[in-house]
Amino acid sequence: MGRVRWQERIEIAADLHHGDPCIKGTRIPVAVIVASLADGMTSAQIREEYPQLSDEDIRAALAYAADVIHQDVLAPLPG
Repeated sequence: MGRVRWQERIEIAADLHHGDPCIKGTRIPVAVIVASLADGMTSAQIREEYPQLSDEDIRAALAYAADVIHQDVLAPLPG
């Protein structure tokens, strides 16, 4: 199984959820999916909460997040 091409499943549009990256055909932001996984939810639990999502959509959200991290310079916040 190779990495899913997130470009086929994620869209960024100014008029869709304030320009946040979302799964195509939904208003579900990538950030919600990634945060749900970080909070310990399984893919099955996320799909139960958002039945319009597929496993490939969830994998696309993770692939998008991985690519974004590689492109941006992250610095720790003071505090």
